[in-house]
Amino acid sequence: MTQKQPDEASRPRPEPGGPEGGALGHQRSRGPLWRTARPFRALLVGGVGAASLAALVFTAAAGFEQPYVALAFCLVIAGGELARITLPGHRESAPIALAGAIAYAFLLSLGGDPSHHTAWQVVSVVALGVALGELPHVAVGNSPRLEDVARRVLTALLLAAAFRPLVEAMALSGPSIVVALIMTGLVALAWVLDVGLSAVLRAERLRTRLRVAVPDEARAQLATGGAIASSGVLIALACTVTGLVGLLVFTAPLLVSQVAFRRHAEVRRTYLETVRALSRVTEVGGYVENGHSRRVSQLSHGIACELGLAEAELLELEYAALMHDIGQLSLREPIAGGATVLASPREQRRIAELGSAIIRETGVLDNVAEMVRRQCEPLAGDGDEGVPPLGSRIIKVANAFDDLVGENGDAERRAAVVERLRMDTDSEYDPRVVDALARVLVRL
Repeated sequence: MTQKQPDEASRPRPEPGGPEGGALGHQRSRGPLWRTARPFRALLVGGVGAASLAALVFTAAAGFEQPYVALAFCLVIAGGELARITLPGHRESAPIALAGAIAYAFLLSLGGDPSHHTAWQVVSVVALGVALGELPHVAVGNSPRLEDVARRVLTALLLAAAFRPLVEAMALSGPSIVVALIMTGLVALAWVLDVGLSAVLRAERLRTRLRVAVPDEARAQLATGGAIASSGVLIALACTVTGLVGLLVFTAPLLVSQVAFRRHAEVRRTYLETVRALSRVTEVGGYVENGHSRRVSQLSHGIACELGLAEAELLELEYAALMHDIGQLSLREPIAGGATVLASPREQRRIAELGSAIIRETGVLDNVAEMVRRQCEPLAGDGDEGVPPLGSRIIKVANAFDDLVGENGDAERRAAVVERLRMDTDSEYDPRVVDALARVLVRL
């Protein structure tokens, strides 16, 4: 493997207290203050906020229909928002709050007493409940993601706008097969729209491709969406017979499901934190610079999003990037500065293979181990195995960049390193990955 090896003196040293990261894009103009990197998110939050305010004003002027029923659903929504959870992929969800909102939008009657509340009142009750439930979070500094809150209110708005006119036009007053089919169809359509909306937001946030974000969101929301939708419909139908008792009875199973969702998210979070802690062993032992594994992981994630990797592949890549240098623990003498890009090709292979062997001992991270094993191979591969996996090629570029730049490289240094990596794209580095790295650095 022919790889240029700069001498140790050419590598910049990190300065204490320096910034966590920088970018080539620091020199670009910031532009007007009203511009935002996420215009769709701003449009969604602003539009839903304006609609909620208008609904509150209109409902307050017209007066609330069945105020005690509205208050009961408002409190349930507030409690569900207070108990919101964070699912894998940094997705915030409030199953009980959303199920309560769906139920109120679909409410035909309460114990035989017909409900004549309008779509405006539904939006008002949901918006008030969400605001009340989020106040304690905001008070302790745990502010919600506004786009997720806006999506929940928007779902209630769309369902109410579609269903409440049908109630009046078809004179619906009680449970029936037709009513159940209408509710099921509307809530299924709302789920599809919400998946599409969340996919657009995810693509905008991570700068990934929409065709990748859509299936990721559909898979991530299938279980929670089914539980929320079915609970909302059941609550609405049950309340027509049992009154507010149905609201409490059919919220309980969803509460159990929410506990299961929360536990699953905590297990995955703990697993990731364990991997992160393991990745710091090389830093604590003085084999690599402090923060190297974290920076390589962040760069790899950004590059992978640019290249359109799916969420499951992103997670495996994050594990591999965090542990890509764990094989250095086998060295008698640490590499100068911990930069494997400065080591000989033979030493690089040895470190990668030993790191891969350590990871394989877990028995569940074989793909991660394979990415780590082949991270030092040239672009065309090494031997008869063919081209290395894309994850390996991404880690190779991210690791080389951080080895040559360190924590606090200035814009000129970063630009020079990117150009140097481009010079080796014929044999060492994947040109697509290097180009993606340049775009990530400009955006940061």
